[in-house]
Amino acid sequence: MPSFLKRNHARILVVRPDRVGDVVLSTPVYHTLKDSFPGCFVGALVSSYAGPLLNGNPYIDVIIADNPGQEGAGKDGFFAKVREIQSFEFDTALLLMPTKRTAYMLFLSGIPYRVGVGHILYEVITFMHGVSRRKYNPLRHESEYMLDLAKKIGANNLWLKPEVFVSDEERNAALSFLEEKGLDAGKPIVGIHPGSGRSAPNWEVKRYVELAGQLSASGIQVLVTGSEQERVLEDEFARMCFHDVKTSFGELSLRELTAVLSRISVLASSSTGPMQIASAVGTGTVSMFCPLTACSPKLWGPVGNTSKVVLPPEGFCSGKCPGDPHVCTFGSGDEGIVVRSVFDAIKEMLNKTEAAYDNSAGDGQRR
Repeated sequence: MPSFLKRNHARILVVRPDRVGDVVLSTPVYHTLKDSFPGCFVGALVSSYAGPLLNGNPYIDVIIADNPGQEGAGKDGFFAKVREIQSFEFDTALLLMPTKRTAYMLFLSGIPYRVGVGHILYEVITFMHGVSRRKYNPLRHESEYMLDLAKKIGANNLWLKPEVFVSDEERNAALSFLEEKGLDAGKPIVGIHPGSGRSAPNWEVKRYVELAGQLSASGIQVLVTGSEQERVLEDEFARMCFHDVKTSFGELSLRELTAVLSRISVLASSSTGPMQIASAVGTGTVSMFCPLTACSPKLWGPVGNTSKVVLPPEGFCSGKCPGDPHVCTFGSGDEGIVVRSVFDAIKEMLNKTEAAYDNSAGDGQRR
């Protein structure tokens, strides 16, 4: 362990500048550092898009947003970010996901002790210490792999559960949003997030529409969410005119979506960012996964919440796998992951979480 980490004023920068789900899964690192090094100053270097997920996190002292596609673009943007990092005088950096840009950025910022993943050439050139993933054998969760970097610098009070913090004001705004949509927050609400940005295997939208129809026919309220880019999917649901199915595409910021997810009962989706957010705010999840190592629920599954993972039936993948998980649709018709399997998993989840509702509270809020 570097000697400066034994002092009460260690200054540690955690770097994970990529997707929503990855940033959520990095949150145990911040909690672990604060518990392991009392009095330390902890910073987060994240993408401008995913950064708001860390707002209100009591284990983070400063959030540094990097947007290489816009204000951080080019030589000027790069060195402006280097100077910003320098201003906080970090003595340690944990590069949870290796990128050439951030490796050189940390080196030029003058941070004396830097830890990355593996031994990539640009990490070697910048004299970065490395933590090996040993080719994912044995396979562990992504959040655990990230904690290996914290352990490398001597962290020993490990926190394992991802967490995203939502304020009372945000939760009240989410309640108002649901009511404006015509949803009763005093009764179960199932969220459906049909998009995945091709980050993981996913159903075709028609199967999500069928799922929404089955839930509505059973008297269950449904809220379908998606980004502005996924608005084209909204038409598929609108054409069906389900009574208890409401849609929200491009209406919510990332923080607003987080608050709404904290208010619903269950989220049904593939392995995607909103699934990780739902898990981190304690909402139940029913998630479709591929058994391939790179997509495995052992690596990317929800952590710390009530969850149900749905996999293709045994033997399906051996004969139907397209070879590219980003184009896999889990089959069609009566094969692969069928709608009934996900519907039954949701019903089972609702039975488990029914006690979480207290209609006598007066405002229909979840406990």
